[in-house]
Amino acid sequence: MSTIVKMFITILLLSACSVVRNPTPLDYPGVQAVAVPAEDYHLQIGDQLDIKFFYHPELNETLVTVRPDGRISLQLVQELKAVGLTPQQLTEKLTKAYSAELEKPSIAVIVRAFNAQRVFVDGEVNKAGLVAMLGPMTVLQSISQGGGLKDTARVDEVIVIRRVGENKVTSMVVNLKLVLDGTDIRQDILLQPNDIVYVPKSTIADVNVWVDQYIRKNVPVPFGVSYGIGF
Repeated sequence: MSTIVKMFITILLLSACSVVRNPTPLDYPGVQAVAVPAEDYHLQIGDQLDIKFFYHPELNETLVTVRPDGRISLQLVQELKAVGLTPQQLTEKLTKAYSAELEKPSIAVIVRAFNAQRVFVDGEVNKAGLVAMLGPMTVLQSISQGGGLKDTARVDEVIVIRRVGENKVTSMVVNLKLVLDGTDIRQDILLQPNDIVYVPKSTIADVNVWVDQYIRKNVPVPFGVSYGIGF
């Protein structure tokens, strides 16, 4: 496993102090995965924005990049910090900044390119690694970006590992076999940034145990870091 992949998983999982050990059992009848709404996106360094002025189109800006210092540069106002804000929060900040210059500072912030949104695809895929999220992405789409499935892939037990809250990760099982044969496309859930999609080669009897072993096997836990398993 490459250094960048280890760093990515470390950031996701070592920041989470415990693993939720009660996912839906694999043999539960009628299992259906559901999409979890993503939280409001917070702007990151490298994101590119369009700034639209409804009553002053001459001030419109396209592909404004959030600089390494977290700020953006626009006409008429001083440099503004954008990193960490939601598009709505930045809109309110710009409206306030331009209110001294314009009579009707009606502004919209549109995120055109996401720099920090990505997922990790691993297991029985042809090209494991980081996959950029340029927009909404499902499990099957992420696997396609990872070069597609190997012949040895077990598509009815694909695991999605996701950070939930500040101190936990949880796992979900999706049955892509039902998606591929058209039986239940709801299994192809929407991913969230930093999700890990793992395609197994054989049956995973206990998802909880596997998630624990996967994390411990692939993430080098440095001394002094407490890594607990929660319930």
